[in-house]
Amino acid sequence: MALSDELSKMATKAKEAEDRTAAAQDKAKSDLEQDVEQARATAQDQADSLRESADASKGRISAWWHDVQKAWNEHLAAMREDIEDRKAERNADRAQENADRAEADASFAIDYASAAIDEAEYAVLDATLARKKADEMAAAPG
Repeated sequence: MALSDELSKMATKAKEAEDRTAAAQDKAKSDLEQDVEQARATAQDQADSLRESADASKGRISAWWHDVQKAWNEHLAAMREDIEDRKAERNADRAQENADRAEADASFAIDYASAAIDEAEYAVLDATLARKKADEMAAAPG
């Protein structure tokens, strides 16, 4: 798959996430709880796949991407633990604080994803340029 096709796939995925989260406002709590569990499972599967890909690509991708992936897994584990701790809260005032923090976390996650998209675009363009340079050099005489 071409790198630009992968960016297109990512845009489609972002739109689907936008649609699902917008629809969440009108869902019953029990339905939303199921959606949350499904989203968590999907995110975990994606994180596992990313880890496996980074491990399999070790030596072909920059070492710092492997380090970023490792840090990402550590971040996800800590974040999920925090979410589980917040779910157990029974005090109404504390629940409001948890909801505020969850919304702030979600907002930051969106900002982080947006920055990741910008970085992905830069990486795709840089890879395209590197391929053109390599092809040009390969075609040059002598």
